[in-house]
Amino acid sequence: MPGLIDTHVHLNEPGRVEWEGFLTGTMAAAAGGITAVVDMPLNSRPTITTKEHLENKIKASKGKIFIDVGFWGGLVPEYAHNATVLEDLLDAGALGLKSFMCPSGINDFPATTAKDIQASLPVLAKYGRPILVHQEVVDPPADPAHLMQGEPVSNARSYQRYLNSRPISWETEAVRQLMEVAKDTRSGGVADGAHVHVVHLSDATNTLSIIKEAKAEGSSVTVETCAHYLAFAAEDIPEGATQYKCAPPIRDSRNRELLWKALLDGEIDMITSDHSPSTIDLKLLEEGDFLKAWGGISGIQFSLPATWTHGSARGMSIEQMSNWWSAAPAKLANLPRKGTLEFGKDADIVVWDPEASFVIDGHYPIYFKNKVTAYMGHKYSGKVITTFVRGRQVFEEGLHSPKACGSPIHPVV
Repeated sequence: MPGLIDTHVHLNEPGRVEWEGFLTGTMAAAAGGITAVVDMPLNSRPTITTKEHLENKIKASKGKIFIDVGFWGGLVPEYAHNATVLEDLLDAGALGLKSFMCPSGINDFPATTAKDIQASLPVLAKYGRPILVHQEVVDPPADPAHLMQGEPVSNARSYQRYLNSRPISWETEAVRQLMEVAKDTRSGGVADGAHVHVVHLSDATNTLSIIKEAKAEGSSVTVETCAHYLAFAAEDIPEGATQYKCAPPIRDSRNRELLWKALLDGEIDMITSDHSPSTIDLKLLEEGDFLKAWGGISGIQFSLPATWTHGSARGMSIEQMSNWWSAAPAKLANLPRKGTLEFGKDADIVVWDPEASFVIDGHYPIYFKNKVTAYMGHKYSGKVITTFVRGRQVFEEGLHSPKACGSPIHPVV
C-alpha cells in the first residue's frame, strides 16, 4: 500500500526533545507504516512563527529523520496581519500555516481570532497553501480549574467531568466562525487559492453539518478526524486514565459511529494521529487528574492497525483507508510525488499483514520516546512488516535502517 502520510504530528524538537524528538518520532512513524509526516509548529521551543525559527528547525532535523518530514508554520496574533513575516515563513519552506482558536497550552503560541485567520488568507492564496485550525473557542468563557469549585477533588479523576468541561458547543461555535471566514476562499473571492482545513474533528453532529454546508456552497474546505476518536469511546475510559486525555475530547460511542459513517460517506476527508506526546510526569498518571494533566495522545506508531481493526469491522476497504491516510493528506500538503503508487512518484511503500493480530503491552516494542499511550492494553490486527521511503527500506519487523535517511520536504513552487 502507499506509505501513510500523517499531516498532524508534534515532534517537539528543538527545545522539548525530552517530550519527543525527530529520531524517536520518525522511528515510531516508520514502524507504523508512515513514510511522511508534517510537523506542527508548536511544542518545540521556540514555536515556528518566523523564517528564522523554521530554518533552525529544519537544520535540527538533519541526520535524525527516518522518513520524510515537512513543516507547518504557526499563525499567531503578533504576525497574523503582517504579510511580510508570513511570506518569509512560507518562502522558508512552511507547507502552510496552523493556528488555535483557543489557548494552546503553550504560552508562546497564543490563540488567534477569526479575524486574524481571515487576515492571513490572501497571503496563503498567493502561495496556494492551506491554513489548519484547532477549532475550539471557549464559549462561554470559562477556566476549567474553576469548574472544580464546590465539588470533591476526586471528581477530577472522572473522564466525564473532563468531557463536560469542553462541550461540543466550543467546537461548533469555532467552526461556525471559521466557515464564515472560509467564504473568502470561494472562486473569485479575495482569498481564492487559499484553503481552510479543520483539524481533529471530534463532533460528527452539528459541527460537521456546518462544514458540509460550507463545502456545498463552494468554500475551499477539508476536515480530518483522528484515529483515537475512531478507536475509543468516552464511556469506556477508566477513572484517572489520563493517557486518553486530548482536546477536543473523545466523545461517546454514538458519536464514534457517526464519525465512521461520515468517513464512509465521504463527508470527512482524511485521518491523522495528532501524535502529541509529553514527558510521563505531565500526564499525572498516579494522580489521575483529567483537568490538570497534559492533553495529548501518543499514537503515531499505531494509526494503521487501529484504523484497520475498527474500520474493517464497519465495512471499510483498504482502498478507502489508503485514500484517507495517503492520497488525501498528500493533496492537503501539496505533495504531488506522494500519496499513491504510480510511475514517477516516490516509492513510499508499506507492506503489512491485515490478518496478523497483536496486543500492545509492556513487552511490545514502542519507539516513541515516552511510552505512555491510550492504545496500551488493546488488541489490534494489521501488523506492519516493512516500510520503504523513496525506495529505501527504513523498517523491517523490529529493525530500523542503520542510517536515518529521510529528508525535509520542501514546498512545490
